Amino acid sequence: MTQPLFLKLGGSLITDKTGVEAVRKDTLARLAQEIAAARSKNPSMQLVLGHGSGSFGHVAGAKFGTRQGVRTSAEWEGFLGVSDAAARLNRLVVTSLLDAGVPAISLQPSASAICDDGQIISLAHNPLEKALEAGLVPVVYGDVAFDRVRGGTIISTEEVLMFLAEKMRPSWFLLAGETPGVLDDNGRVVPLITARNFEEIAPAIGGSRGTDVTGGMASKVLAMLDFVQTYPHAGVRVFSGLEQDSLVQVLINPERPAGTELRSTVS
Repeated sequence: MTQPLFLKLGGSLITDKTGVEAVRKDTLARLAQEIAAARSKNPSMQLVLGHGSGSFGHVAGAKFGTRQGVRTSAEWEGFLGVSDAAARLNRLVVTSLLDAGVPAISLQPSASAICDDGQIISLAHNPLEKALEAGLVPVVYGDVAFDRVRGGTIISTEEVLMFLAEKMRPSWFLLAGETPGVLDDNGRVVPLITARNFEEIAPAIGGSRGTDVTGGMASKVLAMLDFVQTYPHAGVRVFSGLEQDSLVQVLINPERPAGTELRSTVS
């Protein structure tokens, strides 16, 4: 099978994370159109799409502390609330994609994910592979999950995609957000991050604007560095999805300089 592209649409890109269940409808519709345009230009593209929960699942998750564990009846109520909120946003995303002509199908992570103290230990990947074989675009998202130690927890979109990467071996992990890349102390985009220069730029990387129960930019950069160390032939690109046509260009040619690239070593 051709190596797929993994694309994450950040929760801060498709929703206003300072609000409650505030979706950016125009932005979401435009991004869906750009995905359709990229697939039209490259019909052989195999794309696995993930999206964050933004002002949907994160708000409910923070209220009930779901990521830390689920044991009491009130916490299980919260678990269901997070699940419902994340699924509501997912339906809006998938509907936008379908309206744009993208053959998207939602594959709910919580239906098969099992965690052990917050770490995913099993998650079905075969349905995604079958969807790609059929020419479809599987869509996953940050979701709740059952956990052997914590009872229940929340798994981020990055965690879902990174677990799937072991089986599906993507060529690129593309993260579209609301910033033009990873920024330094002066607000300038850092063009390349490797394990060698991370310590240098780490103090400049902040958290997340709005509520984010799965960590902000710093935790995401660390996770992506782990990813490229594990899969040295893959690349990661962090870029702005707010810029018109930036998503089309990155999907068509991920090698093209845009935003911040993360690599295991400097080539």
